Amino acid sequence: MYFQGKNVVVTGGATGIGFALAKRIGRAGARLILFEPREDKLADAVEALTGFGIDARAFAGDVTDAASVEALADFAWTEFGRADAIIANAGVGGVRTEILDTDPAAARALMEVNFWGVWNCVRTFGRRFRDDGLPSAIYATASENGLFNAVRRNGGIYVASKHAVVGLMDTLRNEAPESVEVGVIIPGWVKSDMTRHAAPAMDADVFADRIVPQMEAGEFYLVSHPYNVVRMEERWAEVYAAFARYAPREPGDDAMDVALFVERMRAAR
Repeated sequence: MYFQGKNVVVTGGATGIGFALAKRIGRAGARLILFEPREDKLADAVEALTGFGIDARAFAGDVTDAASVEALADFAWTEFGRADAIIANAGVGGVRTEILDTDPAAARALMEVNFWGVWNCVRTFGRRFRDDGLPSAIYATASENGLFNAVRRNGGIYVASKHAVVGLMDTLRNEAPESVEVGVIIPGWVKSDMTRHAAPAMDADVFADRIVPQMEAGEFYLVSHPYNVVRMEERWAEVYAAFARYAPREPGDDAMDVALFVERMRAAR
């Protein structure tokens, strides 16, 4: 999506990656609504964006509350006539324990934000986009941890949440009408409120400068950190080796491929 003249909602937009994306998109000519619970952070962010000549508004709320996200959508339609895009960026970390020792309440709280918060945004805005049929876009922030395990210990619930976001968005792009672009943002290590040791991390503005042109090009995977390819190759080399050893290709194996089966069933109708 090209953002000139568009109305864009950014959850978690007051700090870190969300704020950097908002600033970059705002400079491209978009009007913005930032959404998160901390009203003081929202006020600071809107003031900063306004100082750059960007039209930015704030709406305080919680992505884990479906009614709050619905109110956000109502606000966008009231303020601007409609939203053209949402960036479901809000996310948390913080659960730094091994899986077997992770407190279930802490794990569920993280999933409420990182997965169900994205779900609420996708469902609320996506249904409106589908109903009006106008060109729209839905983006969600996952992580390199949605493609491989960058946090190999003491972060299993976070890794699981980001895998879930990638799976959700990959399905959504096959279900959404043609008028709705879908993209999943894959940050590596970016300086933000969530990063504890920021020195070697990518600057958030540099990150946004890499991501937004990919949004404008209509890409699905919106990527930033080149070394991710090394980790992906490690993962898939292990997977391919397992198949080569225990489930090599054989004549007629396509009969059990779900995607091909569904295609054949549809063609036979």
